[in-house]
Amino acid sequence: MASSTLSNWVKAYKAGKLGEVGKNYRPLTELEMELRNAKKELAEVRMERDILKNAAAYFAKESQRGAR
Repeated sequence: MASSTLSNWVKAYKAGKLGEVGKNYRPLTELEMELRNAKKELAEVRMERDILKNAAAYFAKESQRGAR
């Protein structure tokens, strides 16, 4: 397999333009691509929220220790 083929597949995957691989492959519709991107963004935002929540809890605990 040519390295350019694999490179093109990776680029398409990262851009969200690569559908399921197999005999029933069909290009993603615009709505499917939008849904995939929205789900990816939601997962990232949830992860950021959880990190910030944990950081806030940590610093709140540390500030209570310092107040004693």
